Amino acid sequence: MNFLDQLRRAETENQSMLCVGLDPEPSRFPAGLARDAEGIYRFCAAIVEATADLVIAFKPQIAYFAAHRAEPQLEKLMAHMKAVAPRVPIILDAKRGDIGSTAEQYAVEAFERYGADAVTLSPFMGFDSVLPYLKHEGKGAFLLCRTSNPGGDDFQNQRLASVAGQPLLYEHIAGLAQGPWNVGGQLGLVVGATYPREIARVRELAPTLPLLIPGVGAQGGDAAATVQAGWRAGGDGATTGPIIVNSSRAILYAGGGADFAQAARTAALATRQALNEAR
Repeated sequence: MNFLDQLRRAETENQSMLCVGLDPEPSRFPAGLARDAEGIYRFCAAIVEATADLVIAFKPQIAYFAAHRAEPQLEKLMAHMKAVAPRVPIILDAKRGDIGSTAEQYAVEAFERYGADAVTLSPFMGFDSVLPYLKHEGKGAFLLCRTSNPGGDDFQNQRLASVAGQPLLYEHIAGLAQGPWNVGGQLGLVVGATYPREIARVRELAPTLPLLIPGVGAQGGDAAATVQAGWRAGGDGATTGPIIVNSSRAILYAGGGADFAQAARTAALATRQALNEAR
């Protein structure tokens, strides 16, 4: 089963478009939980256990682990997720972007060391920086396209005079991902919930690709506007291309006490419901 199949199965079984982002900040952990590498594992594992039946995917952000020397705990967490939620795909948020043998090693890191089902990538060094990941059969790769931060305008919203039709850069990336770059049907795109009009444009240009959409919750993205912009019903009632709407801090830190995991579940339930009602 490839990554796209995994997504479609999780979407159906969990009735969900919600992705829980695992961005552990020890300074925000509840009292009584150690603020070290092992505490990071315990916090994330509790969140996973509390939300495993509510999500289309999990998305651990590698920097939050590496900054605290918690890479071994990330490996342990990835294995735990596979055991607790074997039918929920895992997207490693690493935003890698390099070429040649370096890209090959980053792909090994994501898919073999950590066992991720997909990874986020920067496409700005061209197709040869993406291809090493596509050589891992069945794995997915999400290309940064129209990101949720305001600074994305600096490059992504610039017009390409040298390309036929003079598309904006993010439009050009969407077209490449839907077309010539998607050699194994493994690509998806990252588009920010803070820009619903651009989500709709990306969906127009890439009707079948999965869209990873961060920015709902703490960043201010609107759940209903996000779904209306990116979700499209297929002929059999399934989506033409899954949308994976990520929320991190609003779920992780929904509660600050010993019941933090239950509070996270309550927040995830509410977010999942809001997303489903917007279809």
